[in-house]
Amino acid sequence: MNIRDLEYFVALAEYRHFRKAADACNVSQPTLSGQVRKLEDELGVMLLERTSRKVLFTQTGLMLVEQAREVLRNVQIFKEMASKQGEEMSGPMHIGLIPTVAPYLLPHVISLLHESYPQLEIYLHEAQTSVIVAQLEQGKLDCAILAAVRESEPFIELPLFDEPMCLAVPSAHELSKIKTVKLSDLQGEKFLMLADGHCLRDHAMGYCFQAGIDEDKRFRATSLETLRSMIAAGRGITLFPELAAPKERCRDNVCYIQCSDPVPMRTIELIYRPGSPLRARYEQIAKKIKDHMADVFTQRRKA
Repeated sequence: MNIRDLEYFVALAEYRHFRKAADACNVSQPTLSGQVRKLEDELGVMLLERTSRKVLFTQTGLMLVEQAREVLRNVQIFKEMASKQGEEMSGPMHIGLIPTVAPYLLPHVISLLHESYPQLEIYLHEAQTSVIVAQLEQGKLDCAILAAVRESEPFIELPLFDEPMCLAVPSAHELSKIKTVKLSDLQGEKFLMLADGHCLRDHAMGYCFQAGIDEDKRFRATSLETLRSMIAAGRGITLFPELAAPKERCRDNVCYIQCSDPVPMRTIELIYRPGSPLRARYEQIAKKIKDHMADVFTQRRKA
């Protein structure tokens, strides 16, 4: 038995599909299937009920999956502890980011991190919150940058900045002429929203619910850029995070208006597993990003 066999076994439990699990592990399907069967032979138990349609786990298999996950978590901690024997800010580091943060935050900080920590090998992984949280818990990621939500509470949370959201409207919209709008004045409006799975949707919906704003359920975007295109085409209005908005008040047929009473906001944070021996590394990176982004927001608001 080796660690890789346990990774195959856990991947199969996650995907319940041999090909998808093999793709996730970057191996062929026969390789993954053969190694899982070898694991069964070595343990002397049946882990799976093999059918032509789907993967079913035996009761023993389900019990051992949880133990395998725990072993992989401990292996990750072991690696982290070993990496502390070298330079503190060196070696590989896998960071997860959500899609409504990654393309707008990274241009501000990625060069800064590479210049500040040249011995650190940074790997970036973009996925929705639920996927990132699961991968962080399983040790596939070292830390993650996302918007604070209930799912992030079990981890150590290091706040980076509070990001306001503005109202995005078509340039021909009657609201495009004003600079600030109260959310309560938008009661009865229908907003375009991101699809389920995006935490920005949950943050925006919370504020909309309080203000009596409804969702336009005829369309749900899979990305902020799709949402922006729909606004530019005159198909609706929405809330947009500040970093995703340009410095100009209007650009490409979209106008961005500050909101008040209340100002819709989300907290962007860096999270990592409790008990990680690389705590000092994460705190140093979080402070670097926090200090730099404070300057970025100051400059944006002066423009």
